[in-house]
Amino acid sequence: MKKLKSMGIFDIKDFPINFVRTGILKGTGADIEELGEKPLIAVVNSYSELNPGHMHLRTIAERVKEGIFTAGGIPFEFDVPAPCDGITEGNEGMRFVLPQRELIADIIETHVRSQLFDGMVMISTCDKINPGMVMAAARLDLPTIFFPGGPSSFQIRYSEKMKGVIAHDCYPNVEDRLLLTTVATCGACEIMGTANTFQCLSEALGIAIPGTATIPAFHTDKLLWARITGKRIVDMVEENLTARQILNMKALENALVVNAAIGGSTNATLHLPAIAHELGLSLPLQRFNEIATKVPTVTGIAPNGNYGMIDLYVAGGIPAVMKVIEQDLHLDHKNVMGTTVKEVIDFAIVKDTRVIQPREKPFAGEGGTVVLFGNLAPEGAVVKQSAVPADMRVFEGKVKVFEAESDCLAAIREKKIEEGDILVIRNEGPKGGPGMPEMLAVTLGLDLNGYKKVALLTDGRYSGASGGLSVGHISPESYVGGPIAALKDGDEVRIDIPGRKIEVRLTEGEIKRRLKDWKPRERAIPEGYMRRYVKYVGSAAEGAILK
Repeated sequence: MKKLKSMGIFDIKDFPINFVRTGILKGTGADIEELGEKPLIAVVNSYSELNPGHMHLRTIAERVKEGIFTAGGIPFEFDVPAPCDGITEGNEGMRFVLPQRELIADIIETHVRSQLFDGMVMISTCDKINPGMVMAAARLDLPTIFFPGGPSSFQIRYSEKMKGVIAHDCYPNVEDRLLLTTVATCGACEIMGTANTFQCLSEALGIAIPGTATIPAFHTDKLLWARITGKRIVDMVEENLTARQILNMKALENALVVNAAIGGSTNATLHLPAIAHELGLSLPLQRFNEIATKVPTVTGIAPNGNYGMIDLYVAGGIPAVMKVIEQDLHLDHKNVMGTTVKEVIDFAIVKDTRVIQPREKPFAGEGGTVVLFGNLAPEGAVVKQSAVPADMRVFEGKVKVFEAESDCLAAIREKKIEEGDILVIRNEGPKGGPGMPEMLAVTLGLDLNGYKKVALLTDGRYSGASGGLSVGHISPESYVGGPIAALKDGDEVRIDIPGRKIEVRLTEGEIKRRLKDWKPRERAIPEGYMRRYVKYVGSAAEGAILK
C-alpha cells in the first residue's frame, strides 16, 4: 500500500527522533506497525452543534472512517469552523463569515502539511466552508474527496397548507412564508442558495462522487455513500490520483456551466475565481456572461422557481442536469471515481421534467448569474437574473443612498421606501464592510412588506436566498473610492440585465469631482484577524482573495 507523505513520520534514518514521533502516536492507542504500513487519511470535518447544516456530520464521518478502515487505510479526524450564515444575518456576525473561508483553507492546509497525511476526505455542507475546503485541496494536491452534507427539508413541507411547492410567491400569508425559513431537519437550507449551489458544483468540479450532492442530509443513502467515499479515498492514494489532476480549467468551466443551468448563487462569482487562483489559473467575471448566454437555466429551484432541493434529488440530481446540458460540458473531464462526465451522464435519468426541464424548453433562456458593467461598476456587478421578474430586468429610477445595511433596514421599518426606488447600500464590500456581508435582511424585509418594484444595489453581497432585482458585488467598492461612493440621493441609475449594463447618469468628470475630497467611511474593527483581513483582501471582482 502506498504511503506517499506519511513515511516521513516512520523514517528511521533520523534516529533517535523517530522514536519520539512514534512514541507520541502510541499515545493515541494506535498500532505503530500498522500505521507504518497503511496510508494515513485526514477526515476533515466541519461538524458543529450550532449549525443545522453540519450537526449530522459526526455520524457521516464515522461512516467515512468505516470505509477507510475497510479498504486498508487509517483515518484521523479533525474539525474546522462551520459558521452558519443564517444566524449572522442582519447582525455584526455576518462580517466575519466570508473571511472564514480563507481561515478554513489555511487551517486545513497548514494542519495537513504539518501532520503528513497521505489523503483527505473533506466533509462539509454550508456556504463558505465548502469552497474553503476545495481551496485547501487545490493547494495541497493530495488524493482528496469532498463529501457534501446534503440539503435539509423546510418546515413548509410538513404544513397543512403545503401546496407541493416551496416558492415565496405561492404563499400570500407572511406566517406561511416564514415557514420557508424554518429548517425542519439537518442539512443545508432547502433552496438553491450558496450552500446547495456549491455542493452541486463539487460534483461538476469532479471533486465529489457523482450523485452525492443532492442526497438529503437525513437520507440513509447519505450514510451508504459516506462509507463508499471512505473506501474510495484509499484507492485514490494507491492510484496517486491527486486533486490537481481533477481540479483544472475543464473542471472550472464545467462548474460555470452547471452553475448557469441550476440558477446557482451569485456567491459562485466569488468562490470559483478563488479556487482558480489557488490553481494558478484565472477566471474573470466575463466568463460568467459568456456561459450564461449559451447555457439556459433548466431547473426552477427556489428562489428561482417553485421547487426545492429534495425535488431536484428525486428528479435525478446533478447527473441528470448535466445530461440535459451535455453539449456544453467537457465530457472527457474525470472525477474522483476515475470516470468521465460522459460515463456519468450515460447512466443518468431525468425523472421529472417539471423540475429538470428539457434544454429546448428551459425554465429560463439564459444562465442564472450574470455580470453587469458600466460607469457605476467598472470591474463588474453581479445579479441572479433567474430570480428577477421579467418586467424588472430593465429598470430605471432615482437612488436612495444608505451608508450601511442597518440604515436601509431602518428605512424599511419606518416605511420610508416607495415603489420604484433604487436603494443603494454602500460601505459593505470586502474592505469596507469589512467582510462583504450579505443583505438578506433587506431583501426579506422588502418582500415581507409587500414591495414589488424596488431595486437594490450594494458593494456587499446577497444571500442565495435573495430574489428580485438585487445587484451586488459592485466593484470597485466604496471603501477604495469606487464610483458607488459618488452617488447622492436622486441620482438616476439604469439597470439593463439583457444588455449587461449598469449606469448612473453622471459624466465621468462629475464622478471624479465628487470623489476629489472623498474619504472612506471607517468602521470600528476589533483587534485581531479582521484588521489583517482588511489590509490584504482584494476586490470582489477577483474573488475577494487575500493578496
